[in-house]
Amino acid sequence: MKTIYIVRHAKAEGQPFHAPLTKAGERQAIQLADFLATRSIQAIYSSPFVRAVDTIAPFAKRTGLVIHEDDRLGERVLSNQDLPNWMEKLKRSFEDFSLSLPGGESNQMAMERARSFIDEAVKKEEDHIVCVSHGNLTTLLLRLFDESYGYEELFALSNPDVYIVRLEEDGASVQRIWE
Repeated sequence: MKTIYIVRHAKAEGQPFHAPLTKAGERQAIQLADFLATRSIQAIYSSPFVRAVDTIAPFAKRTGLVIHEDDRLGERVLSNQDLPNWMEKLKRSFEDFSLSLPGGESNQMAMERARSFIDEAVKKEEDHIVCVSHGNLTTLLLRLFDESYGYEELFALSNPDVYIVRLEEDGASVQRIWE
């Protein structure tokens, strides 16, 4: 059985690539390290965004595991333009997965890169891996295993959040385990 821990990053100061964790986010990252410490995690993969790497860094330091940065875990860009009605556009993108806004990526495109990551991860020898991502992409990663994940579930995510995906021969199960 392959076990994948899908983690949404801790609280950050913003959305840009270099946005750091807030002070609360730094405390959350330490809590996350404590939370994951009893699990048999063998490998760490993370979005290269600073807030994602910094979320898992205390756990990596504690365990001595290397953080493997993977662009496929980076956040989905809705658009490269300022959209005053971005929430409406985001909701529409979950109704129409092929919707691609100027300079952005559709949910369909983001799911394809998420699927590429998962397909590669399940072939690795490690049976217990953690991957750290962002709200929209975390939702899409979960949707790969359970199609009920969508717009509403995106906004139900906390910072951080942790889901466990258990892959067995007869299918996958998804469970939120963050407390």
